[in-house]
Amino acid sequence: MIAETEAILGEIRTALPDATVTLLKNPGPAAQHSLLIGNDDLLRVAGFLREALAFDLLSNITGVDWPDAKKADAIAIHEGEGMPSEIGYLETVYHLFSTTRRIGPLILRARTTDRDQQVQIPSLVSLFRSAEFQEREIFDLYGIQFTGHPDLRRILMWDEFVDHPMRKDYVAPDDYEYEPTPHDAVLEKARKHYPSLKDE
Repeated sequence: MIAETEAILGEIRTALPDATVTLLKNPGPAAQHSLLIGNDDLLRVAGFLREALAFDLLSNITGVDWPDAKKADAIAIHEGEGMPSEIGYLETVYHLFSTTRRIGPLILRARTTDRDQQVQIPSLVSLFRSAEFQEREIFDLYGIQFTGHPDLRRILMWDEFVDHPMRKDYVAPDDYEYEPTPHDAVLEKARKHYPSLKDE
């Protein structure tokens, strides 16, 4: 059964009246609405959903880079409250399920203040162990700093790797020394740096 997002929002507001929670409506045919949670309240709201409403399974988390905030606000429309963002930000999207009540997904969102300096979002590992590696992956690929994560380090790229390859403004280097068998366009770029490849 699909989670009734608006009804759940009402329960959150009754239990946590001072929490910053905004309904974001999905205008598409799926109509999977979501709840945007303020970073200061993310742990508290997620804890309430787990303990009081039995949302005991965090199935997945993904990262999204929104350099143009207007595009994000067109996809997830603020419903009656809150102000659309004016600057770009990074976002995490969570899918929660209740295995006992057999409902879900309930979609939560959290956003960084910007894409550069203030890129912190609280970690949910203390509530959902399934968040541990997923948050590491998002940190690695998008650069979101999950505060309170017990072991936040790269999980896909090597430690010396610079930047975050899923960012919209990421520019791949043309030095492909780590490519074991360069070919096609990669080989052409590698030849600029490695003259020994010119005869291949």
